[in-house]
Formats: sequence, structure tokens, C-alpha cells
Amino acid sequence: MATETIEAAFQAAIDAGKIHGAVFCATDAAGDFTYTSAVGARTLLSGEKRPQQTDDVLYLASATKLIATIAALQCVDDGLLTLDGDLSAHAPELARLQVLPAPANDDSAQGDPTLVPAARPITLAMLLTHTSGLAYDFLVPRLAAWRQANEPPLADGARRPVEEAFAYPLAFQPGTAWMYGPGLDWAGRVVERAAGVRLGDHVRRRIAEPLGIAPEEVQFYPVKGEAVRARLVDLNPDDPGGLGRAVRGGGGDMNRRSEGDFGGQGLFMTGEGYVKVLRSLLVNDGKLLRPETVKKMFQNHIGPEAEEGFRAAMQSPAGVFFRVGLDAGTKLGHGLGGLLPLEDLEDWYGERTLTWGGGMSFAWFIDRKNGLCGLGAVQPSLPVDGGVVTSLKQTFRHDVYRKLAAWRKERGQKL
Repeated sequence: MATETIEAAFQAAIDAGKIHGAVFCATDAAGDFTYTSAVGARTLLSGEKRPQQTDDVLYLASATKLIATIAALQCVDDGLLTLDGDLSAHAPELARLQVLPAPANDDSAQGDPTLVPAARPITLAMLLTHTSGLAYDFLVPRLAAWRQANEPPLADGARRPVEEAFAYPLAFQPGTAWMYGPGLDWAGRVVERAAGVRLGDHVRRRIAEPLGIAPEEVQFYPVKGEAVRARLVDLNPDDPGGLGRAVRGGGGDMNRRSEGDFGGQGLFMTGEGYVKVLRSLLVNDGKLLRPETVKKMFQNHIGPEAEEGFRAAMQSPAGVFFRVGLDAGTKLGHGLGGLLPLEDLEDWYGERTLTWGGGMSFAWFIDRKNGLCGLGAVQPSLPVDGGVVTSLKQTFRHDVYRKLAAWRKERGQKL
């Protein structure tokens, strides 16, 4: 367990030049305990430095996935989609994807390039839980090899919508394993087709507005409007295009090459706005989703067929990233929108805390059992020191619980 305080650990990282700053927003279910803070500074394109503020606009990277999950579940609540139905009518391109089988004994090799048909339709539940077979090619070498052999390189300046960017084969038969991938990008596209509006417009109308979040503060790449761009953390001399390079560990091609709203990684938002989303789910206030739908988000949706593959992914070399700060020995599941510890963790997450993150530097959680939610958004220096940033995220995750425990102790309450 990380034992340092947020204040000490983050100031030391700032002093060492490892990070520029960070934003923290946490609150309990009653709204009585809050921990909202910004440390460090951001640099404008001009070179001027300004103190980091809690209303600065942050690149969410994969923390976008929770927002896209909510949008998809709203379509379920509206009767436009179902969790377990065939999505062919809304995404025929998705229905046409075939499976690239894994070699019998070496997943790092390309193996037999012969594709096989999908044995069953991909469902929305599969997209939301990474069990559809869709996988990021940089995580599955045989998919990267297939793309290199079968897809022409994207021309400089060219941009692609979701259905073209993620049109390569599936890594496994739908519903039979788990691998992190672009399922939420596809889910966002399905929302657009089912609801008949751009994903960004849906998010602003159905998520931002009910929670009192200013619509201009919720934008998919590229961020527009000078007043908002002036608060954009990722618009700086290291990132003049506002691509979120530091959040992604130094890269920005996914935004640069995307056309449209990508539900898996493309959203920009303030920390103050994002924690409003987290708290709405924490208290299940009905502003975003039906109460029974929110309850489903915190249930384990890894079915028996996918269980072995899910465990293997969590124990793989990449599992340290997939587990988002949880130990390898923790009993885990996957809800609709994030990972779930399926047991209480001492002085920390309660059973079925929903948690995930974004890029190298964004972490969030919703702990309904202990009544706490929060986010920590680190602003790394380039080149990113992954070890330092990982440690800082863990310090945030643990120290905010210590701060809540101390606050409750002062009032004679228990965690």
C-alpha cells in the first residue's frame, strides 16, 4: 500500500521535474466530505506558467470509456438498444468482422492468417466489458502483424472514423475471452446510429446538462472555443496540437488520425465535471440512468466462457496495467464501465468498487460500499517516467481513503 500523502509525494515529483502538476477531485455520497485540489502549474503556448486549477480542461484518454458506457446504457434505458441483442442493424461493419485465430503455442507469432467467421453476434454487453474479441492491435502481436501485412499505411494527414480505424479482425471468438480494446469506440458509434445524434451532442445533452456541467467543457477532440482552449492543460509547448500527448505517454496519433467522436479515448472535460458523473453513479440519483441500470454496472459481467481468458489477461505481463493498481492476487471481475474487485480490500476499496483510468496518468473509482468516489489526473513531464506516475496514482488512490477515515474519525464515524 502506498503510504505517502498526496501533498508530499506530488510536490516531490514536481520538484524533481517528473510532473508539472495534478488535479484531484473526490467526494463522499452525502457530499459532506470533499477533497478537491490542484497542485503545480501548466505552461501556455507562449511559455507563460499558470497555477494548475481544478477547472482546467483535461484530456481523459480511456477515462472516456465510462462516459461512453453511460451513453450506451441510456440508449438501453430508452429502448433503443439491448445489452444482449445482435448489433448488426446498427453496426453492420462490426457484424462482418472475422476472427484471426491464435497459434496453438505462440501468441507472439502471426500464425495461420486464415480468418474464420464469428460464431455468434457481438452484443453491447460484450463491447462494454472487452469480451467482444475486439482488441487493440498493439496489445496483440498477431493482430499488429496482420494489419502490417494486409492494410496500407495511413497517408499523412488522413483521418478515419471508428468503423475504419478498428476494422481489423477479432482476436478471439465473441464472448470467449477478455482483452482491452476499442469496444467502447464501437459502442459510441452504435449510440450515434441508434440515437441519431453525434456522441458529443448526446453526452452534452444527456450527461452534462442534467448534472449542471457547462456543455462547452465537454468536447471530443479537437477542442474548440478560445475560452475553453485557454484552460486546456494539453495545449502547451510540448503539445501544440492539444493531442493529450503526455497523458498517452508521449503519443498523440490516435487523436490526430481520428475522424469523429471516439468513445474509447477522445473526450476532454474538467475534473470538477467528471467527479459529478462519478458521484451521480455513486449515489444512484437517477439523473443519468435508471437505478436498476446503475446496479447492473456494479455487477460482474464476465461469463463462464470468458472467465479463463479474463484471468489470463489479468495475470499476463500487461496485467499490471489492466488491474489499475490492484494486486495480482485480488479476486477480480468486470462491470459495465470498469474493473471490479470482488472482495473488500483492507482500509481501501470496498467489494465491487468500479474503477479504471486513462492513458498513463488518469485514475478514477466509485466505491458504493464505502460511499466514496474520486479522480486523480496527473500531468506528467515529457518524456514520461512511467514508474513515478504509476506510484503517484497509487498514492492518490490510497491517501484519499486515509483522508476520508481521518475526517470521519473527527466526527465519530467509521469508514
